[in-house]
Amino acid sequence: QVQLVESGGGLVQAGGSLRLSCAASGRTWRNYLMGWFRQAPGKEREFVAAISWNGGSTSYADSVKGRFTISRDNAKNTVLLQMNSLKPEDTAVYYCAADRTLSMATTSDRYDYWGQGTQVTVSS
Repeated sequence: QVQLVESGGGLVQAGGSLRLSCAASGRTWRNYLMGWFRQAPGKEREFVAAISWNGGSTSYADSVKGRFTISRDNAKNTVLLQMNSLKPEDTAVYYCAADRTLSMATTSDRYDYWGQGTQVTVSS
């Protein structure tokens, strides 16, 4: 079993930055692919970024490429999402997720464990 707890959300002006953190626990989480998803009101949950178990491979949604950076520190049980140049359309609840398989995954149905989410609001 893996437990995930997100933090770091908040209110920021357009052009600003936030860093989201996902605290992971559980014996095997370090072997899992980790991802970030987001869901805006009235919209489906969408992929944001993912990182392989050793950090050697990453994937990003086109909408955040060049602005967001995903990283992980397995020794500190943490996955981070650095978000720069934020836009109002980035406003959403952001979720951390873990996938037990080794291959990169960008769809929510591939992920097995989810956090409770953290709200990010970007004002114009």
